[in-house]
Amino acid sequence: MATGKIGVTTENIFPIIKKFLYSDHEIFLRELVSNAIDATQKIKTLSSFGDYKGELGDLKVVVSVDKNAGTLTVSDHGIGMDADDINKYINQIAFSGAEEFLAKYKDTANSIIGHFGLGFYSAFMVSKKVVIRSLSYKDGAKAVEWSCDGSPEFEMTEIEKAGRGTDIVLYIDDDNKDFLEQDRIDTLLKKYCRFLPVPVVSGKEKEWKDGKYVDTDKDNVVNASEPLWTKKPVDLTDEDYLKFYHELMPGNEDPMFWIHLNVDYPFTLTGILYFPKIRSNFDVQKNRIQLYCNQVYVTDQVEGVVPEFMTLMQGVIDSPDIPLNVSRSYLQADQQVKKISSYISKKVAEKLDKMFRDDRKSFEEKWDDIKIFIEYGMLTDEKFYESAKKFFLIKDVNSKYYTLDEYRILIEPEQTDKDETVVYLYSTDTVSQYTYIKACEDKGYNVLVMDGQLDSHIIGLIEQKIEKTRFVRVDSDIPERLIVKDNQDDAGLTPLQTDIMSTLIRSQIPEIEKTNFIVSFAALKESDAPATVTRNEFMRRMKEMAAMQPGAGFYGEMPDSYEIIINTNQPVVKQVVEDATTSLEKEVAPIRADIEILNNHIESLRKEASEKKESMPDISDKESKVTELRNTESEVISSYAKTQPKVKQIIDLALLQSNLLKGESLNEFIKRSISLL
Repeated sequence: MATGKIGVTTENIFPIIKKFLYSDHEIFLRELVSNAIDATQKIKTLSSFGDYKGELGDLKVVVSVDKNAGTLTVSDHGIGMDADDINKYINQIAFSGAEEFLAKYKDTANSIIGHFGLGFYSAFMVSKKVVIRSLSYKDGAKAVEWSCDGSPEFEMTEIEKAGRGTDIVLYIDDDNKDFLEQDRIDTLLKKYCRFLPVPVVSGKEKEWKDGKYVDTDKDNVVNASEPLWTKKPVDLTDEDYLKFYHELMPGNEDPMFWIHLNVDYPFTLTGILYFPKIRSNFDVQKNRIQLYCNQVYVTDQVEGVVPEFMTLMQGVIDSPDIPLNVSRSYLQADQQVKKISSYISKKVAEKLDKMFRDDRKSFEEKWDDIKIFIEYGMLTDEKFYESAKKFFLIKDVNSKYYTLDEYRILIEPEQTDKDETVVYLYSTDTVSQYTYIKACEDKGYNVLVMDGQLDSHIIGLIEQKIEKTRFVRVDSDIPERLIVKDNQDDAGLTPLQTDIMSTLIRSQIPEIEKTNFIVSFAALKESDAPATVTRNEFMRRMKEMAAMQPGAGFYGEMPDSYEIIINTNQPVVKQVVEDATTSLEKEVAPIRADIEILNNHIESLRKEASEKKESMPDISDKESKVTELRNTESEVISSYAKTQPKVKQIIDLALLQSNLLKGESLNEFIKRSISLL
């Protein structure tokens, strides 16, 4: 029997290992099974080259639980180890001391075990004692048993062992008894070892008998040793891809399509990525791509390995060239990873471009389901944008699809304003904004549907990328002013009529919390609505952007601002203007004259003070008189307005069209409409 100390310069090595691996301690099972797989693969390789002449036997890895003994055992029939191998691979840990070790890696502790080959020692995170029983494949080799209780001391002795290979026996400590539960072990094996290239056995298959599940004599193999991504695409059918997808994502609908990755230069990468069908704008889940290293599960946190927008996809990626940390759970961002990420982005763009060119009709049918992936990619990946702009589609309200180039050619003749900017009109809700859409179409304009989760961001991107381009929502103004092509016609009102009508309209607009209205006038067609409510494009965008930010910001605190535009050519409005002028002119005109005289006097005093560089004379009395006269004028007009149900009706119709008429105001509108009938 031999005894000795593991080759480290400190007795604190095991507490250090436990400290750095504690947050992910379940990975011990993956590490031990992976080591067993490596040993098995090595004996197969030696045999294939003629360096091992013996029988290979049943090459499988067996994970067994003995709850009574408190042990968990991982067994293989691989190359095995002799005493020299154990001294080399187990007893020698290649670093000079804990202090230097911690000082060097204090900021990158996650990379330690990956650099120093300490995967085996993860067993001590859950064990009070670990035993190795092994027989090497070498001729004349003696079987050995190595044991250690988590301190640097170990014992090693020769034993009798019937077959080649290694058993790792873990005596599970009191804090980790859950690893003695078969269900727990099966769950971990399914997670980490599901696609390992060698059969992994855990217990026996079960069958339903006498009202309960009982073990059969058949081994329970937990993995598929030849996963789909290891096969050639030419050998696979659509049914194969769909079956594999549903094994990965049980319960999901069929994906829209998939991409099979297979490259061996300048790095090795295989995998299958699926575009899932997204039921709604809010049904978006990330972290559904599983990363493997030589068929060993690593993580589903793949940021950095795949482009950000690809995290919306589902599937698997397998690459031995991605640098991993000690527990293989976090990725180190280096140039190789960036190359892999760029490659995946390129392959996705090529796949989408081919789909578009080969079968545009089918591509258009899928567009509403896949556009969130493409928009996300365009917004977050400059190179992807450059590729995607060729097949990126926009849809109009008549469900016709266009590329960006096609659409610009379509609308340029009619939708270019006086500054030679092409105006893209759009709707975010074709039902509530129907009236505005119809008005635009009546003028010969085309209207897009931009109701997706990322469409507001895409609008900003297109405006930034394509010169002389501006997006305007259909309800941001009347059609005549959405695309300004020349100087606007005068509304046809005298200054007195403008003053009377402005006050008349404002006095009858219902109070809406945190909402302001501006009244304006336009000479539109007689057949157009008497009044239209619009919302300024810039202010609305600022409000929406502010709402996405924590604390809302300046724009988020501002009230909503709308413009109510009165059509002075509409017959009912004409009659209202005529009646109001006739009824109010005699009373309002003198007040307006007095206000004008006072304002002129105030302005004269200010000008005189400015020219003489003297202090401003006290004009507060005159300003107070102006305010008093304005209030008197407003009261006169408001009193008159209350006797004119048509005024209120005109306003409420406009508010109703914009979904702003609610509650008591809506109820009054209905009653008034009935009475007017």
